[in-house]
Amino acid sequence: MSRDKKLAHFMMAILVIAWGFDYVPAKWGLEVMSPMVLLFFKYAVGVAVMLIIKAVQKNWTVIRLKDVPIFIICAIVGEIIYFGCEYSAMDYLPVSLITIILTFVPVVSIVSERIIYKRSATKKIIIGILICIVGVTLVIGTDFSVIMQGRGIGYLLAIGAVLSWNGYNFITASLERYDSITISFTQMLCTIILLTPMAIHNIPPASEFNKWIIFGILWIGIVNSGVGFLIYVYGLQKLGPTTMALYSDFLPVSTTFFGALMLKESISTLQIIGGIIVVGAAFVVIREKGRVDEEREAVERAEAERQKETSDGPI
Repeated sequence: MSRDKKLAHFMMAILVIAWGFDYVPAKWGLEVMSPMVLLFFKYAVGVAVMLIIKAVQKNWTVIRLKDVPIFIICAIVGEIIYFGCEYSAMDYLPVSLITIILTFVPVVSIVSERIIYKRSATKKIIIGILICIVGVTLVIGTDFSVIMQGRGIGYLLAIGAVLSWNGYNFITASLERYDSITISFTQMLCTIILLTPMAIHNIPPASEFNKWIIFGILWIGIVNSGVGFLIYVYGLQKLGPTTMALYSDFLPVSTTFFGALMLKESISTLQIIGGIIVVGAAFVVIREKGRVDEEREAVERAEAERQKETSDGPI
């Protein structure tokens, strides 16, 4: 595995831990504002962070005019629709159930790769993903009777988040000519521009913003939107959309940890076992997916070199 890929995996592991805490400040903010207003504040802070990073690195890459629609689509699909669905689903479903549904992100990603790129997954990858789902179920310990309680809107919103995030992954992966800082900044800027009219008409009064809500906005803006978004796009460029989607299986583990730490929720032995299963199975799947991708890339490089040699040869 290359050094860049190892770095991407390390940073994604740290980011998933930060993601686990994200639900706490998000719920604080959603008590006084709509999902779209919270999203606006989140990316307003994120853009400020990215501007500082761009200034330090003197990175002022200019976006090609023909790529602007792609960045706008990424903002709509991966930011507005995804987080709109996820945050809105919290009104209908417990967070634990939402995270179970989000574990199907890698499954949908592998199916998408099969349809779009005609790539098939190995048996080890498929079995590993199924084991991950079992582990997540043990971690969360959800009472599945809740599924039959008629919360259809919540399930549709959570499924919408799964589909939109997969779409975002594949669309963003096509922007390979740009560096991760440029992609992150431009997508967040597009999101803010799109959300500004709605945010202006729905921002709650200043008296509603207590210290915890302000802290929450800064947290999800700096850690999960600014720096976090940069890490995610970097990982997407180095690891590909399906490998990145697999990291969603670690989210219930970190979410459960912060639930126990901050909300004083107990962690059962069964949940600990489930966490070990999730981490172990996802690790195996990520390694297997990386091996398969590297073998495919080696074959593609060899084929490209062979074609080049043939084209450069005597006529």
